[in-house]
Amino acid sequence: MKIEMTDAWCEAHGLCAGVDAELFPLDDEGYSAVGDGRAVPAGKEEVAGRGVSACPVRALRTIS
Repeated sequence: MKIEMTDAWCEAHGLCAGVDAELFPLDDEGYSAVGDGRAVPAGKEEVAGRGVSACPVRALRTIS
């Protein structure tokens, strides 16, 4: 599983990082620094799903 992000949609709410700051890092301005295709470590799939769901503008998604 991987996490992908649509940069243009991120509004720096930071709710994803509130779920897991290591899996959903933020840049210096508070925007998501996930990038495209961040691998989700084994055992963190549920946390990844919660972080993606926390995004109020749906800028994040998981892919297989």
